[in-house]
Formats: sequence, structure tokens, C-alpha cells
Amino acid sequence: MAIVLPNNNNKLSSASMPEDDKKIEKASSDAMTIAIDKAKPIIAKVSFGSLMGFCSGYALKQVGKIAAVVLGAGFIAVQTAVSYGYIQVNWDRVKGDAIKKVDTDGDGKVGADDMKVYWKKLKTLLTANLPNSGGFSLGFFYGVKQG
Repeated sequence: MAIVLPNNNNKLSSASMPEDDKKIEKASSDAMTIAIDKAKPIIAKVSFGSLMGFCSGYALKQVGKIAAVVLGAGFIAVQTAVSYGYIQVNWDRVKGDAIKKVDTDGDGKVGADDMKVYWKKLKTLLTANLPNSGGFSLGFFYGVKQG
């Protein structure tokens, strides 16, 4: 399709195309066309919220992978220094302090209830003012799985 700029009123319009080019063959043997036809019920249910959920979950998993590499490399560096006697680390205190920071219910453990609180906060943050956010959770978890 060609875009033509008329001389008179600075609005874009499309050039006319032959009618044969506009028609999509119903009985196409193209594999992609067949797959799209079979997936019509699924495609119709995909909402903007579920698409944004998928993208958010995928991105969060990628960021999580980077964070795991950084934390893992940091631990290796610190533990190597401990092993050679350069520094002393009280790992019990580090563990206790880390748990205090993320333990939302104060039971001294990071468990399912804590994860529910963090999920609720994250979902509230990511779905604020999002139209059609009903499918966000499903899309998010699928994006995490695929990421």
C-alpha cells in the first residue's frame, strides 16, 4: 500500500489498490494462515492486559537472571576472600538481616504468605490504570515461564 500526500490539505491518504490484492483467500494452503484460523478462539481472548502481563513476566525473569549472576558472582568473590583469610563474614548474621528485610509477616521465615504479599504489591503496581487487566496474571506467569 502506498501513502500519498495530497497537495491541498496535508492529510495522509492511501492510494487505491486493485480489489484482487485486498482479498484474502479463504482456502489458502499457507501453513501460517491455517494456524491463525485454528487459533482464532485463543487470539480473540488475548487481551491487552494479558499481553502486557506476558511482556512484564518475560522482562522480570530476564532481570532476575541478571540479578542472580551478579549476586552469585559477588558471593563467589566474598567467599574466596573469606577462604584465603582476607576477611571474616558472619553468615548467620547476614542471613538473619536478609530475612528481616523480606519477611512481611514477621515469622522469621520467607514463605508462601510473604510471596503472596509481594505478588499483590507487584500486581497492583503493574496493573494500575491498565485497561483489561483481567488476563494480566495469566500472561505474567506465562511470560515468566517462557523467559
